[in-house]
Amino acid sequence: MAGRGRGTDESEDAVTGVSERLLFAASVPVLPAPASLPRVDIPPLPQDRTPTAPVPTVGPADRLGGQLRRLSPSSIRNSVVSAASLEIDRGVAFLLVPVFLASGVIFYFSLAVEPDFAQPIAVVVLMALCAAVSRSWRKTHLCFMAALLCALGVLAAKVETWRVATPVLGSEIPTRLTGRVVSLDQMANGRVRLTIDVISTARPTLRYAPERVRVSASKIPPGMTAGSVVTGYARLLPPTGPVRPDSYDFSFDSYFAGIGASGFFLGTPKLVRLDAATPDGVPLAARLSSAVEKARQSIADHIRSQVGGAEGEIAAALIVGVRAGIPEKINEAMRRTGIYHIISISGLHMALVAGTVMALLRGAFALFPDFSSRRPIKKYAAAAALFSIAAYLVISGVVVAAERSFIMLAVMLIAVLFDRAALTMRNLAISAIAVILVSPHEVVGPSFQMSFAATAALVGAYAGWSDYRAGKVTPPPPRRSLPGFVTRKFLAAMGGLAMTSIIAGGATALFAIWHFQRVSPLSLFANLAVMPIVSLVVMPFAVLSALAMPFGADGPFLYVMGKGLTAMIALSGWISERSPIDAVGLISRHSVLLVTIALVIATMATTRLRLVALPFALAGLLTISHTRTPDVLISEDAHLVALPIGNGELAINRVRSNVFTTDNWKYALVSETIVEPETFDKGDAQFDITDPAELPAGAPFYCTAGLCVARHPSGAIVALASDRKIARPACAFADLIVIDDATAYDPCRNPLILVVTKRQLARAGSAAIFFNPQSATTRAQIRFAVEEPYRPWHTQRKFSREARGLPPYRKPEKPKQPVVQ
Repeated sequence: MAGRGRGTDESEDAVTGVSERLLFAASVPVLPAPASLPRVDIPPLPQDRTPTAPVPTVGPADRLGGQLRRLSPSSIRNSVVSAASLEIDRGVAFLLVPVFLASGVIFYFSLAVEPDFAQPIAVVVLMALCAAVSRSWRKTHLCFMAALLCALGVLAAKVETWRVATPVLGSEIPTRLTGRVVSLDQMANGRVRLTIDVISTARPTLRYAPERVRVSASKIPPGMTAGSVVTGYARLLPPTGPVRPDSYDFSFDSYFAGIGASGFFLGTPKLVRLDAATPDGVPLAARLSSAVEKARQSIADHIRSQVGGAEGEIAAALIVGVRAGIPEKINEAMRRTGIYHIISISGLHMALVAGTVMALLRGAFALFPDFSSRRPIKKYAAAAALFSIAAYLVISGVVVAAERSFIMLAVMLIAVLFDRAALTMRNLAISAIAVILVSPHEVVGPSFQMSFAATAALVGAYAGWSDYRAGKVTPPPPRRSLPGFVTRKFLAAMGGLAMTSIIAGGATALFAIWHFQRVSPLSLFANLAVMPIVSLVVMPFAVLSALAMPFGADGPFLYVMGKGLTAMIALSGWISERSPIDAVGLISRHSVLLVTIALVIATMATTRLRLVALPFALAGLLTISHTRTPDVLISEDAHLVALPIGNGELAINRVRSNVFTTDNWKYALVSETIVEPETFDKGDAQFDITDPAELPAGAPFYCTAGLCVARHPSGAIVALASDRKIARPACAFADLIVIDDATAYDPCRNPLILVVTKRQLARAGSAAIFFNPQSATTRAQIRFAVEEPYRPWHTQRKFSREARGLPPYRKPEKPKQPVVQ
C-alpha cells in the first residue's frame, strides 16, 4: 500500500503510514541535511535602551470582526476555490469518472423513449470537440469533460442494449423443446432449474423462438450435466414485469441475461444422443462454459456429500457460488439479521482467499531462510494470490460484486509485483469503470449500488482515519501482560468490526430500503456475532479445503468449515427470532439521489469540501417519506389484488397466491399479516352482493360466484370480477373494478368509476391505485409499471394474447368417435 519509509527499515516488508493523499499534494523541494554543521559562535546582542512600542492588544470586538471577515462571501468563495483546486491536484477528477459514467447510464435507462444511435454519438462528438477547444479555460474544460463522460455512459448503455438484442417470447405457449444444457441448479424444494440454449422447437414450431430459456423440472434423467442435449414438452412463458411500479423488473434482468423465456417441463426431460461430429459444431466458448459448469457442479456435489444438510448448501455457495439449494427459512433468517452478504461472493471472500494464500506461501517460504533472503518471496506470494482469486472468480460464477472485488485486488497485487503504491480509492474507481463499460445495466441494480456504496464508504472512512492518525503524535503503548495484550487486541478487533458494520450498513441502508423495502434492525449485533466465525473459521478452512481437494485430503477442512456454518446458522436463527419487523415501506426516489450525492462527496473529498455532503444528506433524510403509499396493488395478470385494511393487515383476494408477489407487497405496504378472502356459496344469506355499502371500512375480501368485494379504510369499495357480465352489477357501488378478462371492456358508464381490465394490465404491467379521501366525486388515480412506447426489454408485451384482447388458448377437443353396436 505504501512506498519506502523515511529513515527506517528498507527491507521488503517495511511498511510506513504514508497517507495516499499526500502523494497528490503539491511538491515542496526539501534539501538534504549536511552530514555535519560548522560551529559558529554568535556574540550576545547589545542591549538596546530605546523604549519599545507597546504590543497592541486584541479585544473581543477585533476577534469578532476577524471571524466575520472570514465568513464574508468573498472569503468563503476563495476558500471553496482553494479547496477545489487542492482536490483536483490530489486526483479527485479521476475518481469522479465512474460517477459521471454511471449518471449517463442511469439517464439512459430512465428515458421514456428508446433513442437512436445518432443522438448519443452526436452528443459525444460535440462534447469532445468542446472539451478539446476549452482546454485553456480550466473550469469550462472540466464541465465539458463531465458532460462528455455522461454522454459516454449513455452511449455505452445503448451499445449494450443493441449488442444483447435478446429474442423474447411474446406469449405463453406449450412446445416440444430441444436444447443444450448450460447450467443446472438443485432447488431447495426438490426441483431442478435448467438453463438451456434452444436448438429447436416442435409441435408447434415457434417462428420467433428464444435463444436461451430457463425451465424447471421435477426430476432429471441420470447423467445429465452441463453440455448435455435434452428434449421434452415444456410450457414456456414470457418474462414477467415488475410486481408493482418502481419494483424489480424481471423482464429487464432477463433481457440482459439473454433469457428469452421461462417455464417448466410437463414431465421428465430426456437425454438426446449426439453424433460424433456434433461437438465440433459447438462453439469454443460454449464448450469452455460447459467445462467450467461441470467442474462447479461436481465440486458442489462433493461438498454437499461431505458436509451435508443446509451447511453443505451454504458451503457450496461460498466455494463455487451455487446458492439455489439453500433452504428459504435460512435465507430469510440471514436477510432479517443483515448477514446475507456472507452468501454473496464479494470483497470479503476475495480478500480472505488472497490473504490466506499469501500467508500460507510466505509461511512456507520462511522455512527456507536462505532462499527467502535472496528471492522476492512477497512477489511470489502476490502472484500466487492473483492466480487464486482469478480461479475463484471463474469457478464461483462471475457476478458484479465478485468482478469489482477481483479488479480491486488484482490492481493491488499487480502493484506489489511492480513495487508501486496501490491507491485504494483509485482501485475502486478502476473497477467501477470496468464494470460500467462491460455491463452498464448493472448500474441500476442493487448489487452494483450496494457493493460500491459500502466499499467507497469503508475506503473513505479508513483514509480519513489514516489522515487523522498521521497528524497525531501518539506515545507507544505501555507494556502489558499477555492477558492484557490479548484483551486489548480482541477489543480493538471487535471495535473495528463494529465500525465496519456501522459504516457499510449506513452507506447501503437507503439502497436496501429502495430496492427491498426492508432493513435489519439487529444487523450490527448479528455481524459482531457471526463475522469472527466466518473470518477465522469458515473462509480460511474453505480455502484450505479447496487446496486439498485435488489430493482427496479436504475432509477434515470441510468438517471444520461445516461446524463453523452450524454455529453461524444457529446464531442467525436465534437473532432472527428476536428481530422486530424489518419492513419500512416505500421511500422517495429524490431521497436516494440526494443521499447518493452526499455519499460521493463525503467519500471522495479530502478537504473541508466534505462538509458540503451534510446538506445533501439532511435533505435526503428529510425527504424519505415524501412518497405516497398505494391504496391498492394489482398484479399484471389480474389474478391478484391487495389492499391494506389497517392494523398491519393486507387483504388479498386469493387463498393461494404468489408468495414472492405477496411478500413484496407486504414490505412495500408495511404489513405484517395476510388476510385471505372469505368465500360464500351463491345465494348464501350471509353475503348479499346487492348491499355492499354495509361493509365496514377496512373489510377484507368477500367472494362469491366470480365476484370479490372489499372496502378500503378510506371507504372506497374495490370489486374484482371474472368477466364483464359479472362486473356489471358492481357499477352501482364500486369505486374500482378489476376485470380478469382480456376480452372485456368498461361495463360502467360512470366516469367516476375506475375500471381496469386484463388487457390493460397485459400491456402496461402491474398497477398501483390511489384514492382521494378528500373528495368522493374524484376518480381514483392509476399508475402502471410499464409505460408506452416500449423499451427493447418490454417490446414483447404487445404480442401476448391478453394484450391483443384474445381469450386464453384452449386446445380444441377431438370429436368423439361413434360407438359401433
